Amino acid sequence: MVQSMTGFGRAESNGLKVEIRSLNHRFIDISIKISSYLSHCEIPLRTILKERFHRGKFDVTVITNSQKLAQLTINKETAKKIYTAFQDLQKELLIPGQIHIDTLVGYKELLIEEEPKYNIDALYTVFDEALSNLEAMRVLEGKLLSEELAERAKSLNVMIDKISSLSPHVLTKCTEKFSERLRSLLQGGETDSARIMQEAAIMAEKLDISEEISRIENHIKQFIETLSESNVIGRKLDFLLQEISREVNTLSYKSSDYTISSLAVEMKTEIEKMREQAQNIQ
Repeated sequence: MVQSMTGFGRAESNGLKVEIRSLNHRFIDISIKISSYLSHCEIPLRTILKERFHRGKFDVTVITNSQKLAQLTINKETAKKIYTAFQDLQKELLIPGQIHIDTLVGYKELLIEEEPKYNIDALYTVFDEALSNLEAMRVLEGKLLSEELAERAKSLNVMIDKISSLSPHVLTKCTEKFSERLRSLLQGGETDSARIMQEAAIMAEKLDISEEISRIENHIKQFIETLSESNVIGRKLDFLLQEISREVNTLSYKSSDYTISSLAVEMKTEIEKMREQAQNIQ
């Protein structure tokens, strides 16, 4: 299925919430925000995402349940060593009194912060669900884009058909005008009919847009066929639209007919709209 590169997916379970946003991008660009105690999962999450998608800018946020706080415990072994060291010092220096708990409070080394435990398999499950939701949205958007691009491609076909039907008449008219003009300039003198026809043929060849029309028709056909493919097609669509645009520009330059020039301008406007849409397809 054709996919848009714009979408959003979310899933939540077991104190974990994953949100994924994607936008259009030439390649694949992934940014993941995740708690430090889950940072070891970042590379596997990237790998999973790359297996599902091929283009787009992805912003991934992994949110953990705020109620599941880190736990603090006392490092008893270190506390015993510190207490024993003070006892030895007291005996050695004959210091009277008793060693109180307050003596140990200032030692931060005695506190151990235990990071909250999360089920890693649950994280991957939630992540996969968020990816599926994202993919569903991208496929839906891609379907809509594909349908609109197909309609626009049909409108290009209609316009190029009109240009194709006008082209022979325009060419004949230009040749006749050229011949009449040349005869009027040579009126009263000897006229080389063969030379006139030769010059007219050269001019006609320069004005002939049949090759451009044929290439445009072929490119439009390829474009419509590509829309039915299920792989990564965004770059191919953009390339075909560039080629169509180039041929339309050449056609517009070569034609001196107002109607054909107007149709060429309409085609270029339509192509620009199509390129904007195609750039959002994976």
